[in-house]
Amino acid sequence: MNTGCKTVAIANQKGGVGKTTSSINLAAALSKKRKKVLLIDSDPQGNASSGVGVNSRNLERHLYNSYIGSCPLAETVIQTGVKNLDVVPSNINLVAAEIELINKPERETTLKNLLASVADEYDYILIDCPPSLGLLTINALTAADSVLIPMQCEYFAMEGLAQLVSTIRSVKKSFNSNLFIEGLLLTMFDKRNKLTHQVAEELSKHFSKQLFKTVIPRNVRLSECPSHGQTVIDYDIRSTGAKAYIQLANEFLKNQR
Repeated sequence: MNTGCKTVAIANQKGGVGKTTSSINLAAALSKKRKKVLLIDSDPQGNASSGVGVNSRNLERHLYNSYIGSCPLAETVIQTGVKNLDVVPSNINLVAAEIELINKPERETTLKNLLASVADEYDYILIDCPPSLGLLTINALTAADSVLIPMQCEYFAMEGLAQLVSTIRSVKKSFNSNLFIEGLLLTMFDKRNKLTHQVAEELSKHFSKQLFKTVIPRNVRLSECPSHGQTVIDYDIRSTGAKAYIQLANEFLKNQR
């Protein structure tokens, strides 16, 4: 894969922690920094696709078709309404990919091989993973240079993190020796909630060097923008949610140097 392109898997097997929101809005924020970004919607729910204004339900070509070898990945790429941001959309058909890959040789490297054909065109590829540790997530981790882990500050956060870190270690050992954790991102941060601060302190204690300084607050605009098919930056750039993702992009880019 082109060394000029960095691939980041955005993963957490727990649902509802802000994976897709972070994938969409970090991608948008990076594109505003004049970085060419490809967003891979690797979740059969297809929310990353609709979140950037692409209705993937009736598309003839999407990620599933590339997974099963019926078309090159380049033919599934769609330009979004956001300058410098493209998306490879998905829909519910992607569920079948996990089943169809089971007997395929080197099934864990399918996505890595697909991305190699388009990497030259991008500065960053962000992969929005499904809320599971199945074959789609394993493919994303095998294809990625690093993993960004969105974490909601709640009671079960640490428990889920331990499981994910164990999976990352397994992938690193078996398929991708260079994989590393880009950082942990605190999402849906409610500063009025005591538990939020307790979980944040606990994470800081154990992962101080890997915790992003930027935190993503609970924000109404972040909840509203997907229904309009827009990133929060295009929907309301003055909102606290938009400002947080722009700050995250700045911190992310600073860490690349």
